[in-house]
Amino acid sequence: MKQHQYRITVEHLSDAKGDPSTHEAPLVFETGNHDDILKIVELMKQRDDLNEREAISLAVGLKLFSEVMLENKGHDLFSEFQPHFVDFMKKLKGK
Repeated sequence: MKQHQYRITVEHLSDAKGDPSTHEAPLVFETGNHDDILKIVELMKQRDDLNEREAISLAVGLKLFSEVMLENKGHDLFSEFQPHFVDFMKKLKGK
């Protein structure tokens, strides 16, 4: 399957108490996705039920998760959750 290619970077800024991060380096990895994640982010930012930070977090998180689930659709780990995820995505897309 042809995929858009991404480099994802997660940098820990502070802990839950507000103390500076003790992690020495950000998490960086490369991955693919059948969708243009940046285009999806722009669509999600247009929603009026989430603020911009929430919309971005949801879009990126869902697209990363759903691609793994799609690539492993026969895996037992996803078998019970998959139908619920499909329903959620329909609701999210307004179908």
